[in-house]
Amino acid sequence: MDIATIAGLAIAFGLTVWSILLGGSLSGFIDMPSLAVVVGGTIGALLISFPLQTILGIAGFFKKTFLFALEEPGEVIEKMVKYAERARREGMLALEEDSENETDPFLRKGLRLAVDGTDPQLLEKILETDVEQLENRHANGAKVLSTGGTFAPAFGMIGTLIGLVNMLSNLSDPSQIGAGMATALITTFYGAVMANVIFLPLSGKLETRSKEEMMIKEMVIEGIMAIQSGDSPRIVEEKLKSFLPPAVRQKMEEAKEKAA
Repeated sequence: MDIATIAGLAIAFGLTVWSILLGGSLSGFIDMPSLAVVVGGTIGALLISFPLQTILGIAGFFKKTFLFALEEPGEVIEKMVKYAERARREGMLALEEDSENETDPFLRKGLRLAVDGTDPQLLEKILETDVEQLENRHANGAKVLSTGGTFAPAFGMIGTLIGLVNMLSNLSDPSQIGAGMATALITTFYGAVMANVIFLPLSGKLETRSKEEMMIKEMVIEGIMAIQSGDSPRIVEEKLKSFLPPAVRQKMEEAKEKAA
């Protein structure tokens, strides 16, 4: 679970509610017609903009930002080095059992293809295609969220204009102007909150998570190709470390020295 995402949402909503309570009550910020215009209008616009299947998959995009569980690069390197040592010592066929027990579906697929003696170029092409398709799905998810962040404020403004028109069409009672203006502005508030607390931040988090996952998968591909070509475990380790920032590499080296 991504604690940062949950904490960020809690802080953003919490401070918003706190600021409302300082000057009044929450009941003054609850208006169902305004909420219906913003939420319903945003969903409707998204349905127009994207295929239904993409919209239905938005739950998966949210899951990616909240329940993100990805192996640490160091764990991936350690695992690939272990496979390289066994393949170097016993041959590629010795990894057949490891491929069956591997929990990562992508790595399991790569190991199986390597054990089956798949041509290196074909093996790399198959895995790279999987990565490319996954990246495209993530990009579509981020686009849906960022587009929602564009539509929500727009429908907030539409709701405000509707409220202003209704208010100005009935000026016979001046005492109702203040309440009417407040109700009209609520939709702008809803749109701004939806865009800047939900849609846009989650879109950015999904893009970040996608890049992290792509790096891990590229490391897996590089490791499998190195193992299949017969590289030594040391070479496999150095190849995979090249994906990491220098600071992370240094920490890994220090941890390795302490363990030794």
